[in-house]
Amino acid sequence: MEWREYGVAMLGGRSWESWIAEYSESHQHPLNRLTHTFGIPIIILSLPVLVATIVWHRLLWVGVGLFCFGWLLQFVGHAIEGKPPEFLKDWRFLLVGSRWWAAKMRGKA
Repeated sequence: MEWREYGVAMLGGRSWESWIAEYSESHQHPLNRLTHTFGIPIIILSLPVLVATIVWHRLLWVGVGLFCFGWLLQFVGHAIEGKPPEFLKDWRFLLVGSRWWAAKMRGKA
């Protein structure tokens, strides 16, 4: 199986646009969208910080703090929206969130 075929299979035969559209449907409340606008990049930023703790141990609490704060924003947004996070029904939405954020920053979500 080629990498492209693997990617299509991993996405369940759906396009990224389809996944992003479904993600957007469950993120309609302006405050939920706002918490995700900040929470998603904070979570993404926390990941390389956490990897850097292998070398710089003092960064551990910075990385953990960023990661937890980013997720706190996400869950507060979902409490406001009144809907559970999409990843609870399909883990692939954990990947879709960053794509949604990028589309939102380009004015396409």
